[in-house]
Order: sequence, then structure tokens, then C-alpha cells
Amino acid sequence: MSEKKQAGSHKSKIGGQALIEGVMMKGVFKGAMACRLPDGSIDVETWDLNTGKKKPWYRKTPIVRGVYSFIFSMIDGYKCLMKSAEKQMTEEELEQEQEENSKLEKFLETHFTEKTVETIMMIGMVLGIVFAMALFLFLPKWLVGLMKPLTANRLLQSFSEGILKIIIFIAYMALTGMMKDIRRTYEYHGAEHKTIACFEAGLPLTVENVRKQIRLHPRCGTSFIFLTLFISILVMCFVPFTIPWQRFLCSLCLFPLTVGCSFECIQFAGRSNGLFARMISFPGLQLQRITTKEPDASQIEIAIAALMPCIPENLEDDQW
Repeated sequence: MSEKKQAGSHKSKIGGQALIEGVMMKGVFKGAMACRLPDGSIDVETWDLNTGKKKPWYRKTPIVRGVYSFIFSMIDGYKCLMKSAEKQMTEEELEQEQEENSKLEKFLETHFTEKTVETIMMIGMVLGIVFAMALFLFLPKWLVGLMKPLTANRLLQSFSEGILKIIIFIAYMALTGMMKDIRRTYEYHGAEHKTIACFEAGLPLTVENVRKQIRLHPRCGTSFIFLTLFISILVMCFVPFTIPWQRFLCSLCLFPLTVGCSFECIQFAGRSNGLFARMISFPGLQLQRITTKEPDASQIEIAIAALMPCIPENLEDDQW
């Protein structure tokens, strides 16, 4: 599909995330999430963002602010995702879930202490993180470590590990996109991008105007992940170790630096139209052809409903 990027008249800071039958947006002063309820109506929640005039040092310092933004974006995104899932449940399903939760709570109170339950939940969360690290960090290093010729040169080893990471990531995105529910989430992802593009183009936020926009955006999380994978290749080139588990530990220690650098790059790409910005954006934009799909009118309506509360009264407050 050939898509021509429109020249926007406004570089907005507003960003978002696709949810389950919904979209979350975060602006300068407000955040909002809109979801399509089972009865067909649109539910919108808004909240104020903690945006004081004086930002603490960890929100202003380059690299550090990227790590802070990454952590809290993950937390906020997860909360909204879980909340959007709850909104898809009917009253009967909610009552049934509450009844089951009540039984579970009674069982846990009878057989376990509160600290034990918290420990079990923490272990489950840690196991999920460990699985992700094993898939994207350790597995590529272990596979490359099996091929001795690739470990003779640390530059070649780092490049090979990075290529494997990217292949695993693309395969993961493509395979999950074949699932019906995930594909719909990708469609909402496309609606989010198109709506922001329409706003940046200075056009009225209507379904028809949004539909005409490009569904690829340089500040997308997909582009951020690709940049993180690419920068990790450069960072790991300076690691002198060749043994997989040693390189894995080094990559964990250097992960905040990698994320911080990726954040600075994605912010630069979002506010600039220069050649360098287009170059670092290009690979991530192409990957977005997998993680975004063309939305329908009802999905665009949701994205518009999520974006509207986040637009400040004075557009100068929403500039880079």
C-alpha cells in the first residue's frame, strides 16, 4: 500500500496507545481513554496529568528522562489496558467475576497470609519479565554463542545478536497480528495514529478527515522498540565479553542507557523533518505496517473521542 505523508501544520506532543476496543491518549495537561462498550456506546474517562511548571531533575535530564518516561508509560499503559478489558464485560459477567473473586479471596484468606499472596503475585510478575528477557535478550545471545565463527569478533557478534533480536520481534508481531483480537488492537493503533496526524495537519477531527491520514507516525512505540534494538547493537559493540551469559548480564546493566538513548532519538524524530530524523524514523515506520492496520469508522470515532479532551486550549502549550 503506497502512503504519502502529509505535511502537518502542528507538531504535537500528544501520544497514545491502543487498548482493548479503545484508545488512550496523553496530552500536555490531560490524559483520556475512550472505549466502545458492549452496548455500542462510547465511554470516556479523563484525568489530570502532573505537569507542574518546575519539572524534577529526572524529567529534564537527557537519558534519565527517557528511563523515567519508559517505566511510567508501561505502568500507565498496563492500567488502562486492564481497565479497557473490564469495560468489555457485561453486568452478568461482572457479577460472575465478582462472585468468583469473592470465593478466591476467601480461599486465600483461609489458606495464605496477606504477605504470601503479595509474594505469589510478585513472583508471577517477575516470571513474566524473565520470560520477556529470555526471549529478546538471552535467546539471541545464546544462539549466536553456538556459532563460534560469529563470536571471534565482538562487532560481528553484536551485529548478529541484534539481527536475531529484530527477526524475533518482527516474527512475534506478525504472528500475534494473525489473532483476531490482536488485529483489532492493531486497527485501533492505526486509528490513534491517523487521528493524531489529522490534528497535526490542522484539519477538523471528523471521521472522513481522519480516514485520509497516514497510519504511520514517527513517535510510535513500535519505532521506539526498533530504535532500542538498533542502539543495543551499538552499545554491545563496546562490551568485551563473548560468553552469552556475561553478555546477557551486561545488556541488563546497559538497558537503561539503551532506553534513554532511544527516547532521545524518538523525541527528535517526532519534532523534526530533517534528513537525519527521516533516516532514523524510516525502519520503525516500515515496521508499523505490521503493528497498525486500517481502522473502520467506529474505531476512528473512539480515537477522536480520546484525543479531544487532551487538546489544550492554547496550542502553544502543545509544541516542541
